[in-house]
Amino acid sequence: MTVATPLRTSRQAIIIVIAIAAMIMWLGIGTRQTFGLFLPVMSADLGWGREALAFALAIQNLLWGLAQPVAGVIADRYGSGRVIAVGGVLYGLGVMLMAQALTPLAMDVTAGLLVGIGLSATSFAVVLGAVGRVVPKHRQGLAFGIVSAGGSVGQFAMVPIAQSLLAAYGWQGAFVGLGAIALIMVPLALGLRGRNIVSSDPAKPAFNARAAWREAVSHRGYRLLVAGFFVCGFQVMFIAVHLPAYLTDAGFSAGIAATALAAIGFFNIFGSFSCGMLGDRFSKKGLLSALYLLRSIVIVAFVLAPQTPTNAIIFASAMGLMWLGTVPLTSGIVAQVFGVQYLGLLIGVVFLGHQVGSFFGVWLGGILFDATGGYTVVWWLAAALGVAAALIHWPIDERGLARPVPA
Repeated sequence: MTVATPLRTSRQAIIIVIAIAAMIMWLGIGTRQTFGLFLPVMSADLGWGREALAFALAIQNLLWGLAQPVAGVIADRYGSGRVIAVGGVLYGLGVMLMAQALTPLAMDVTAGLLVGIGLSATSFAVVLGAVGRVVPKHRQGLAFGIVSAGGSVGQFAMVPIAQSLLAAYGWQGAFVGLGAIALIMVPLALGLRGRNIVSSDPAKPAFNARAAWREAVSHRGYRLLVAGFFVCGFQVMFIAVHLPAYLTDAGFSAGIAATALAAIGFFNIFGSFSCGMLGDRFSKKGLLSALYLLRSIVIVAFVLAPQTPTNAIIFASAMGLMWLGTVPLTSGIVAQVFGVQYLGLLIGVVFLGHQVGSFFGVWLGGILFDATGGYTVVWWLAAALGVAAALIHWPIDERGLARPVPA
């Protein structure tokens, strides 16, 4: 059987694991958050409608979610480092090959298949699973918040890098450069080699991945977390991919669009950290409900306000404060209720809900733009879903499960 408590690890080792995990999130999440900058440029250069590239990125998000539980199970069994190393190779090569993707099908294979699977092995379920196994329970929310903030630092840092590469070398050269940067995750993976410890004590009751899965899906709160994370994925990925195009359509420069994405990343550094810290002190489900409701209010205000560069940056900054704040809170509830024994698997399944929402947010954004000539319908849909998510999280039972132990 696999023990269900975090490994006993020195404080210095814990700090190193958190730092490495944050750097991996920096590279993985930060790089993929720049893809929205390429949407208007590639569509014009290749003569595609926006739906073509949006569909490839939607496939990426869907495969990212579908492969996440599998990556989590493998990481739980064999260690996170091996999974991250393989994922880093697929990710880096996928981004590089996007430079040669001159047809929609080629873009589906590179940006969709390779990068999607690579992301599944280098992001939330695998990375947070590694962190959850070494951090004490009463500090997991803060640790998850720091690691999630790493993705935000990455977005803040990678957006200007991507914009500079795009301006200097065009979209093909920029993809080659970004792919080379993503490959840095491979050597970093050596620092996250921990895995669950297997005990041969026959007196302890059997509890494996299948039992953990059955236990989780029978828990109402877990199902509600999956549904709520669908909304998170819909909102953030619609904005990440289509906000730059929305702003350039309004007559703003590419620099304003890049600044908006960077503002999301910058302010989410504080948002993720704060949500993780608050989650260790207050009800995580209550914080999630408040966060989703505030997102809806900010979206409605942005849609109704005049379209000016100042309002665009204010909107991006406000959304940034709530961008990945859902991650430490949602992951914290999973760890709090079910323990860390199969945390990679259980976070992976919750994140699948996030990525299904991402698929529809990215894809519908492209479809409805091509059909209506604007994004208005999707903005209102995103706001309505946020209100629904605020209501969904309220009845979740956050108490840890009491499992039978041998006499």
